[in-house]
Amino acid sequence: MKPDDDSPRSLDKIDRKILRILQEDGRIANLKLAEAVHLSPTAVLERVKRLTRDGYILGYEARLNPHLLGAGMMVFVEVVLDRTTPDVMNAFKAAVQTRPEILECHLVAGGFDYLIKTRVADMQAYRELIGTVVWSLPGVRETHTYAVMEEVKNTARLPI
Repeated sequence: MKPDDDSPRSLDKIDRKILRILQEDGRIANLKLAEAVHLSPTAVLERVKRLTRDGYILGYEARLNPHLLGAGMMVFVEVVLDRTTPDVMNAFKAAVQTRPEILECHLVAGGFDYLIKTRVADMQAYRELIGTVVWSLPGVRETHTYAVMEEVKNTARLPI
């Protein structure tokens, strides 16, 4: 890959296996990872560094139990903006970045503008969040709430 080329380099079978294993266990010891892919620890460490440098690995984090931390209720919120001009959308996006209560926010195509994912303790906490946080975001004209009754599947793992 040329230094000025921003396109991702192709991944070989070992790179893909490393990524699969790291998705399952981001804390795996380098020695154990090396054994799993049949390479030396030095070679695996260099591959992991390259995969990180090239942007395939964005970081590592612990998955926490929201129920034990008082955030057992997941809620999705459709947001319709009053105008979809660049200034309104940029103000909305900037405000969302500052709100730790908002776990995810996606600009979507369809009948609304943004989809927000949040977790709260209960419906009362959600009512406070919608009133003090979501409705205070710039440009919000309308919202529709979807409280999750059961998490059927929850993963961030990509098929590799």
